[in-house]
Amino acid sequence: MLTPEQQIFEQIKKADNILITFSKTWSGDSIASALAFYLFLKKLDKKVEITAEKLNQGALFSFLPSYEKINYSLDNLRKFIISLDISNTKIGQIKYKIENNNLNFIISPKQGSFTHDNIKSRTGGFKHDLIIVLDTPDLESLGKIYDNDTEFFYQVPTINIDHHSHNEAFGQINLVELTSIATAEILFNLFAGFSRDLIDEDVATCLLAGIISKTRSFKTQNITPQALSVSSQLISMGAKREEIVNRLYRSRSLNVLKLWGRVLARLTGDLDNKLVWSILTKNDFIKTNTTESDLNEVIDELIINIPQAKTVLLIYESEENGQADKIKITNVLIYSVKNINSLDLVKKWNPAGTKKLAKIKINKNIEEAEREIIEYVKENIKKLPF
Repeated sequence: MLTPEQQIFEQIKKADNILITFSKTWSGDSIASALAFYLFLKKLDKKVEITAEKLNQGALFSFLPSYEKINYSLDNLRKFIISLDISNTKIGQIKYKIENNNLNFIISPKQGSFTHDNIKSRTGGFKHDLIIVLDTPDLESLGKIYDNDTEFFYQVPTINIDHHSHNEAFGQINLVELTSIATAEILFNLFAGFSRDLIDEDVATCLLAGIISKTRSFKTQNITPQALSVSSQLISMGAKREEIVNRLYRSRSLNVLKLWGRVLARLTGDLDNKLVWSILTKNDFIKTNTTESDLNEVIDELIINIPQAKTVLLIYESEENGQADKIKITNVLIYSVKNINSLDLVKKWNPAGTKKLAKIKINKNIEEAEREIIEYVKENIKKLPF
């Protein structure tokens, strides 16, 4: 019986057009792993594309090789074919024109005529014949990429590669390794088992970027000897460690640093700092010239520097708020560490996002929202076993 790794390469060998995709949250591990797999498959002379729902926060990883190859929608996924039986009537001329949102084909026969019985239509096969989903717990986490084309994901073979314990094993082939700290670590072992010669400098750089992002430059508590060994091997293969660290952790803009200052000035903790939160007003974003997309960097820093924190909340006003003719809306980002489901902590408000990072909106001003959300989350955290 073939191992999952062998099954993966058997499917890749048979595939003519491969799609790589990942979660709509655009984590560093997801982006880097997708780019590494893309480059690896290109070295196998495979036709391959990367597509994920657009999210601005991924721009932090734009320095990685082939980042510009990431698409934001599944275009030309399936062809619609119109067939005309010409066995008894030969074609003289073909034209087309668009009228009133209709595409009209004008076909002039050399002799005789065509009838409705000569015309048939059908839907062609899908453009891609293999899907590789990386670092994603379930298909719903793909967002619009899945929601807009669910039939595609049910009809085309899917390879699911992940390291999260809550992965739903939705693929026909599932390579889920809970002992790996990052999907990039799994891919290194997968690629190395097939051919270490195909792991060039660019592939190695992407894989190392995924591990560094996941461990916040080897500062998290879950770092393992295996991950350190893989990282060492990647560096020996040419991975650009200094550039990765510089780009991800040593190149913060002055504006983002100012935003951090405002978050830290209002930082509050409870339950022995298992719950940590801060608030930001609309004016904070204006004064620091920052946006909501900068908040993920702030969360990263809080997680690194407060290791006892199990859940971090950033409560903030959106840029559209504060006008007299608009309803007050407060946004909340909820980040939880492993084994805590952020969606469950705030299910009262129908959250969007993932189990790790959820988002809600509350139709109240920021002071009222803070009191309500913190009390609710605090009670839910108290029920959890630690």
